[in-house]
Amino acid sequence: MGDKAHTHPGAAGRAQAADRPTSVRNVVLVGHSGSGKTTLVEALALTAGAVNRAGRVEDGGTVSDHDEIEHRQQRSVQLSLVPVEWNGIKVNLLDTPGYADFVGELRAGLRAADAALFVVSAADGVDGSTRMVWDECAAVGMPRAIVVTHLEAARADFEEMTRVCAETFGGDDPDAVLPLYLPLRGPEGPDGHAPVTGLIGLLTRKLFDYSSGERVANEPVGDQVPLIEEARGRLIEGIISESEDETLMDRYLGGEDVDVRTLIDDAERAVARGVFFPVLAAAPAAPGARQGLGTVELLDLITGGFPTPLEHGTPQVTTLDGRPRELKPCDPDAPLVAEVVKTSSDPYVGRLSLVRVFSGTLRADQTVHVSGHGLTDRGHEDHDVDERVGALSTPFGKVQRPVSHVIAGDLACVAKLSRAETGDTLSSKDDPLVMEPWEMPDPLLPQAIEAHSKADEDKLSQGLSRLVAEDPTMRLEQNQDTHQVVLWCLGEAHADVALERLRSRYGVQVDVVPHRVSLRETFGGRASGRGRHVKQSGGHGQFAICEIEVEPLPNGSGIEFVDKVVGGAVPRQFVPSVEKGIRAQARKGVAAGHPVVDVRVTLLDGKAHSVDSSDAAFQTAGALALREAAADAKIHLLEPVAEVSVLVGDDYVGTVMSDLSGRRGRVLGTEQSPGGRTLIRAEVPEIEIGRYAVDLRSLSHGTARFSRRYVRHEPMPPQVAERVKGEARAAS
Repeated sequence: MGDKAHTHPGAAGRAQAADRPTSVRNVVLVGHSGSGKTTLVEALALTAGAVNRAGRVEDGGTVSDHDEIEHRQQRSVQLSLVPVEWNGIKVNLLDTPGYADFVGELRAGLRAADAALFVVSAADGVDGSTRMVWDECAAVGMPRAIVVTHLEAARADFEEMTRVCAETFGGDDPDAVLPLYLPLRGPEGPDGHAPVTGLIGLLTRKLFDYSSGERVANEPVGDQVPLIEEARGRLIEGIISESEDETLMDRYLGGEDVDVRTLIDDAERAVARGVFFPVLAAAPAAPGARQGLGTVELLDLITGGFPTPLEHGTPQVTTLDGRPRELKPCDPDAPLVAEVVKTSSDPYVGRLSLVRVFSGTLRADQTVHVSGHGLTDRGHEDHDVDERVGALSTPFGKVQRPVSHVIAGDLACVAKLSRAETGDTLSSKDDPLVMEPWEMPDPLLPQAIEAHSKADEDKLSQGLSRLVAEDPTMRLEQNQDTHQVVLWCLGEAHADVALERLRSRYGVQVDVVPHRVSLRETFGGRASGRGRHVKQSGGHGQFAICEIEVEPLPNGSGIEFVDKVVGGAVPRQFVPSVEKGIRAQARKGVAAGHPVVDVRVTLLDGKAHSVDSSDAAFQTAGALALREAAADAKIHLLEPVAEVSVLVGDDYVGTVMSDLSGRRGRVLGTEQSPGGRTLIRAEVPEIEIGRYAVDLRSLSHGTARFSRRYVRHEPMPPQVAERVKGEARAAS
């Protein structure tokens, strides 16, 4: 944090496997799309020397296909890792997408990291989704710092942005969010804008000038001195108030000039404990320059202030039968426990897994136990298998540099784990263990898809299974009612990327078709039907007649069949045939092609022929009887209703409730939640919320979340039902 001596590039960029947990820092970069995270990672790597000959991090990392998908979308769509080395410390920079559709990648990055760097644009400010991630980090005590980017923008105001950050992130203690440096602006240009050329260190009272492309330390002069003192005094008080040394505040207020080294050490401890959140500034290097503004200061903060993996507790670990297992935190000699935080497919090396080792040491060519993550409800296969680890490597752009082992606390890429999926646990085959999975958002946007051609149909199942293996935020559904293949995603961009990967990686072209909800049909009152199936065409004919009565039953009753035939009008051996035919017709529907439910069908009478009656004939007669009964009855369409829970900021409660009412929703109640938010519960027909994941994001400016669960089927309003029946008739 201060004016440190630095071991500069040369070997710095060759960040290999770490030799001890204390020499590792795992940092996730968080911020909205366009805040400058990837540019900042490249600037940090440039300063640390982790660059290619062109002076850039080649494609910004790996276990990420920075391919045509990202170029086409003009944004990051997945987690990427860039390891660099600074002052003998390996820094694993985890760059996450900022767009809400890829929050699963963000959560994977949070799982793999020990600290978070929040990237805020001086031009755009702090958005609601970034605030929510900050709250998540606060809930688990993750250390955080803030870096302000886009200082070159005409409307950039660092001082105002630090005030906004203190107000937004500081909560009840805005003095816990304070700048460590103030930007120094050069002369105004022809456009009236004064560029930022350096930083003033508030603790060291040093000026760091980046105008030459190199960081040069000087003493402040003239009117620069007054800029420091007021901000410095507030910073010192903020640091001391969080100090573990309770005498320090009294000594400072008593006029003692506290040693700068003491202040820096205290600040670093407060950052590592997650009670002080420094604000820094950064800008990419000018063309040809070696260091971006603020990058040295940021690397100093990461290596000096952010915690080592030893200070990050291991997530809960159990044996395969669920018994808790206590492990010493981050011990390279302890039993192996590692987790797959990202899975990707490479056309040359096959499946590639990004792994965080939490305990023990992972070695190349080692046989490990792979424990599945239990996401069977999302179309993922649950599994417990032994697999041999392929090559281990650490990324450098698109190049994988081989390593022989990875110790607890470090991250690396593992090749050719054919069964391991994102979220799986790797452990010793002789001592298999399972880590508690991290929370994943539910995919709530359905995309019904069909193979484009017969050739695509042959490859579709395998392509989809590989897709969901890589991304646990997707859910694959084979809907038995609508006979549709449905890929549930987090949003439109997420779905777009998924279908593009199907095409480009797995050679499967699909068409998106309208998603159908699982409707039902039922009888609105009593009805009678006569099924007559009599045919004579030489030899044995077909003869079966049955008479039935249908009456509605309460919701959830299914189909009840009652036999009231007397006198053997329908021979005993053919009564099950009638029932079978009725149930088969009920599955096909009687009005709009949806299954019939909640009725009692009573067989009253019938006729048979000693020669021409058969099982098949009475099945046909039963189906005909149900169809005739339906022709003279009022058939209700039943639609699925979901209970929707929406967590939204208080400012948007009225807008969201009005929108739910417009979707034929019934609000059940509201309750206050922490952080100025309200939980709204409502029952809404599922047919009205197919695109709610997209619409809610627009209504709340990305600050709301919702969940849904099926509760029941209930009658659809007549005007809606008639439209659906009309569409069914037109389709047939």
